[in-house]
Amino acid sequence: MDDIYFEHTISVGQVVNLKTKVNRAFNSSMEVGIHVTSEDLCNGKEWKVCQAFATFVAQPQGNKKVKLKPVTPVTEEEHLEHSIAAERRRMRLVHTDNIKDLLTRSTQQDERSLERGMNGEVLAQKTRVESVELVLPPHANHQGNTFGGQIMAWMENIATIAASRLCHAHPTLKVIEMFHFRGPSQVGDRLILKAIVNNSFKDSMEVGVCAEAFCHDVDVPRRHINSAFMTFVVLDENNHQCILSRIKPEPGDGERRYREAIARRKIRLDRKYVISCKQSEMPLSVPWDPCNQVYLSYNNVSALKMLVSKTDWVLASEINKVRLYTLEDGKFLSFKVEIIISVDARETFNLLSDLSRRSEWDKYYKECQLLQQVNEDDAIYHVVSTVSSTEGKHQDFVILACRRPPCDVGDPYVVAFRSVTLPTYPPRAEYTRGETLCSGFCIWSQGPRTKVTYYNQFTPGLVSQVTTNISGLSSDFANTYQSCEQFLIKNTMDSNQP
Repeated sequence: MDDIYFEHTISVGQVVNLKTKVNRAFNSSMEVGIHVTSEDLCNGKEWKVCQAFATFVAQPQGNKKVKLKPVTPVTEEEHLEHSIAAERRRMRLVHTDNIKDLLTRSTQQDERSLERGMNGEVLAQKTRVESVELVLPPHANHQGNTFGGQIMAWMENIATIAASRLCHAHPTLKVIEMFHFRGPSQVGDRLILKAIVNNSFKDSMEVGVCAEAFCHDVDVPRRHINSAFMTFVVLDENNHQCILSRIKPEPGDGERRYREAIARRKIRLDRKYVISCKQSEMPLSVPWDPCNQVYLSYNNVSALKMLVSKTDWVLASEINKVRLYTLEDGKFLSFKVEIIISVDARETFNLLSDLSRRSEWDKYYKECQLLQQVNEDDAIYHVVSTVSSTEGKHQDFVILACRRPPCDVGDPYVVAFRSVTLPTYPPRAEYTRGETLCSGFCIWSQGPRTKVTYYNQFTPGLVSQVTTNISGLSSDFANTYQSCEQFLIKNTMDSNQP
């Protein structure tokens, strides 16, 4: 189960509406989207409670391998979720490694950890709670395995008790971090649940919960079912978050959990800031940090796929088989350029994903320098544009480029770009630092031919030459992407020569 952010509480007597569907099926696993809303029947108001994504795995019978049938999206929303599901899956697979890497890098200490002994400090061991639950038939599915939701409910109950021991009030659950079920438990098992407040921040606290299972009649060691981290807040009568007491951790293991909670809090903030917020509510350039690279990459690729999924594109012009489309969506104006070429899709992908070569065909790229090769698929470049700002200086950009090969048959190759802020490469006096919100290539294989589509999203008036092309006063785009086609043909021929 992916992270769950609770945007609203649900009270007794209110109606809960749940909508679920399979977004995408992979080989033996599938992503299920869950949307939860609540409704007050007295006043007719309805609000969003949370959205979640659960991954289910089909269990084989005997030695027979499971191969799930693909899901065919129909609506625009289904196409979008189907496309982004592949990127979410990629993020899940590296989630554990990302946390380990962050904890290895993180040496920072919460400033309050140096203020031990001050008034209002609560010993962590005083929040410790332990309980035992017996798995009964109503707690399990038809296979006898305990419902994952039942385990989560038991874990939340004990976590709430631990949180109450710190705040001496009724805490409200705000965030459940990614749940990974390490193994099943069955009817007849005893589940031992342990919870403790790992750390408290100004107005929130993290509670760690561990669930272990054992069978009373069998002499076998306990099985680790799950470890989870839940964030609680305390709300006053005006629904504002209250200031919480500090936690004094136990020496040794408690100190470790205390420090890890600080690191996890940074991950939560990165994840929420980069993924959950609306693009229009945050700056175009997001600070680059090794700790948030997974989420920045996810957001970068997902934003482009969201733009690709739009259906209201309007053909503005067509010159020499180069088509220019526009889309007005709220305060954003976007465009896409489409060409059909006789070059292999993979070759096209490899050439266009190397941003350092773009100046060979795009006259708006003056120079491009690789600043950091993040991993095999992600890199950060410094780009100098030939376009001048109102100050008469060339614009420069620090761009995160993410490349993704197809996840399945019919998927495009994707190369996504967005601006980031790199502390080691601040704005320079000779340039005017520019920003790009969302841009990139989608490359579809169409038998012997390849469809290349370039997308760019920007606020109206940001790039004057775009509107000039839209109005038909220039053929700049046609010339640029004809040059792109010649570049691809030439370099494909060169690579095929002995």
